[in-house]
Amino acid sequence: VGHCHPDIVKAAHEQNQLLNTNSRYLHDNLVDYAERLSKTLPEKLCIFYFLNSGSEANDLALRLARQYTKHEDVIVLDHAYHGHLTSLIDISPYKFRNLEGQKEWVHVAPVPDTYRGLYREDHEDSVTAYADEVKNIIEHAHKRGRKIAAFFVESLPSVGGQIIPPAGYFQKVSEHVHKAGGVFIADEIQVGFGRVGKHFWAFQLQGEDFIPDIVTMGKPIGNGHPLACVATTKEIAEAFAATGVEYFNTFGGNPVSCAIGLAVLDVIEKEHLQAHATEVGNFLMKILKEQQIKHPIIGDVRGCGLFIGVDLIKDQAE
Repeated sequence: VGHCHPDIVKAAHEQNQLLNTNSRYLHDNLVDYAERLSKTLPEKLCIFYFLNSGSEANDLALRLARQYTKHEDVIVLDHAYHGHLTSLIDISPYKFRNLEGQKEWVHVAPVPDTYRGLYREDHEDSVTAYADEVKNIIEHAHKRGRKIAAFFVESLPSVGGQIIPPAGYFQKVSEHVHKAGGVFIADEIQVGFGRVGKHFWAFQLQGEDFIPDIVTMGKPIGNGHPLACVATTKEIAEAFAATGVEYFNTFGGNPVSCAIGLAVLDVIEKEHLQAHATEVGNFLMKILKEQQIKHPIIGDVRGCGLFIGVDLIKDQAE
């Protein structure tokens, strides 16, 4: 919502003067914030865990998935990046390929990229073809005695090249993943909170009939303040709580962070930032496409709202 936004600074300052403690001490801000966030999400995503960073959120999502499914393996997209903790480097091909390599419990699916990928715009059904790649990975894993805990994906792969997955891809993938006893985790850390303009969450671009089992949030959630969140279903949260090992995070969900989170939601609403993302994004796409006509080095311009990618190429034919 912009550097040093006065509403955010004021909310932090006011709450700082009153109380900042950990979430073992009940505070209205925690509940008010969870309630406000829940209004932006599908009804079944109604349990919230508050943390300090996107990496913490993705790590917890992994724990939730494994506890709920009692499985270990994770499917990710090629080139993905999900955070800097050890557990997340392991599921980030963007990182692990330069480090210790791929663990046996990690499976890498091709990015559903219809410009550069395996199945392109001229393919008769790229959605099914890309989803079948995930299905094949699951079948191959099962033959090796492995079991899938989660399909872990950014709703719009960012480090992987600002990719817009074809509509319907998530629905088909989640069908295969659920059948295998796994859950679908949507990482909204870079693309959530109205960035895509048309919707508040990028996974909503796939259509109303698609709802992830777990959604992770970070980055814009606190406008630069350390704040993150995991939203999930009652079933998954109950399986996690059943261990008797409570989830506790000293700074996650503290009153100051929640006051800031609430202020961010207020500003997004008050200043019509979603509509702004659509308008500015459309304008930017229009002038980039004009450049594309002039310059053969620009192979593709793609995007939604203020999530935009320009693909620079050497050869138009290839």
